Amino acid sequence: MVKQILPAVAFIFFLSSCTAIKSLNFTSNRQVSSVTDTKNSQVKFIDDISITPQIVSDKTEVKPEPQLAMTSNTRSFDVAETPAQKQEADEISQLIASRNAVVEAVSSIQLKYAVLMNTEVESLPNKALLENVDEWYGVRYRTGGNTKSGVDCSGFTVAVYSAVYGIALPRVSRDQYRISRKISTTELQEGDLVFFNTNGSGVSHVGIYLGNNKFMHASVSRGVMVNDIFESYYLKRFYGAGRIDNKEIVSN
Repeated sequence: MVKQILPAVAFIFFLSSCTAIKSLNFTSNRQVSSVTDTKNSQVKFIDDISITPQIVSDKTEVKPEPQLAMTSNTRSFDVAETPAQKQEADEISQLIASRNAVVEAVSSIQLKYAVLMNTEVESLPNKALLENVDEWYGVRYRTGGNTKSGVDCSGFTVAVYSAVYGIALPRVSRDQYRISRKISTTELQEGDLVFFNTNGSGVSHVGIYLGNNKFMHASVSRGVMVNDIFESYYLKRFYGAGRIDNKEIVSN
């Protein structure tokens, strides 16, 4: 009897287990489906989002930054200045105005020598000296010459000193060195004489100092021109500098 009942009980227990498992699987599937649906709904929600770029209204007021107004001769500010800044601006304006006045007043010869001497117009030699030496600029070299068809170094200095200072120099460069007062290169001024030893026997060449280490002379190879004392050729042959005292400009 018991042997007959046990199979029946086992069968019933099996059926109830299947039902539980099925129920469990069903519940699990529902939970997974729910999670999947939730994810899908979230994805759909994100996909539906639209981002609109922020647009600045045309009516938005944009304040310009203060502008600095300047002219060629003066400068002014649209923004507030301190007294010190205003004074500085006025000084700069005055400096520019005075510089423009100087530039406007210079001649073509002055501009030419500002370039040749690599200096500012304000530092140029006396205009009378420049005008006289410029009459000789480019004249070819000729030994013993003293005219604009050909001139040597001492003939050039004799002609310029006579026209500008009214002084008669000796005709030979060695004698010009002898009568001049010897000065150092740090004392050189416009119109002073600079001497060179070009042949190994003492003073043999002379030129007129213009300023900024530049001098004008009658070069054997290129005629009357401007050179720098510190160019290697002339520096190696530099003999000394001399000044003719009491020389004064006599021409205008």
